[in-house]
Amino acid sequence: MAVNLALHGIGRPARQLDPGEDERWVTVEQFEHLLDAVAERDDVHLTFDDGNESDVELALPRLVDRGLTAEFFPLAGRLGQRGYLDRDGLRELVRAGMEIGSHGWEPRDWRRLDDRHARRELADAPKLLGDLCGRPVRRFSLPFGAYDRRVLSRLRQAGATRVYTSDGGAASRDGWLQARTELRHDLDDDWLDEVLVAGQRRAGRRLARLFRRRS
Repeated sequence: MAVNLALHGIGRPARQLDPGEDERWVTVEQFEHLLDAVAERDDVHLTFDDGNESDVELALPRLVDRGLTAEFFPLAGRLGQRGYLDRDGLRELVRAGMEIGSHGWEPRDWRRLDDRHARRELADAPKLLGDLCGRPVRRFSLPFGAYDRRVLSRLRQAGATRVYTSDGGAASRDGWLQARTELRHDLDDDWLDEVLVAGQRRAGRRLARLFRRRS
C-alpha cells in the first residue's frame, strides 16, 4: 500500500488564482517540511497538478536535492501562460527523471464532457504532452477529483494506464485507480502525521488480511 499526496502551487503565486485555488497552495517552508518527513519513506508518492510555474522553480530543485522523484500533471492548454510551466520547463522535469501525466486541457469536470471536449481532454492533451516529452503520456489526474463510471470508461478507452483521484486514504501500489490526499494551505505536523500514520495503519490491516487468507 502507498499514500499518494497531491500538491498544487508552492510559494507566492505568479498568476491570479481561480476561486478557491488558494486553499491548495502551500508555503515553501511547508513544502520543505513535507519533503523532510517523507524523504526516507518508500510508501509515499508525490504528485503535482495543474503545471504551475512553481513546479520547476521551487519543487524541482528541492526534490533533486533529496534524491526524490514525483509525478507531474500539467494542464496542456495552459502551457506557457503566465504562472504556468512552459515547454522548456516541462522538458526540464523530464530530464530530471520526473514522470509526466495529463490533467487535461483546461480545468473541466470530466463528468460533463460532450464527445468533442472529451477528445480534447483525454486524447489531444496527453498527445501534446507526450510529443513534448518524447514519450507516451498515459497517466491521468482527474480535475477536481471528479469522476463517474462514464469518465472511467472513457479513460480506459483512451488507453490510461493509471488514474489518480482525490478520494484520500491509502492506495494499492499496482491499482489502476489511485486514491490521493490533497495538501492544503493549513498543512501542519498534526495533519501530516494523521495522513501518513493512517496510511501505514491501512497497509498493516491489508497485510494482516492477506496473511489470514493464506494461512
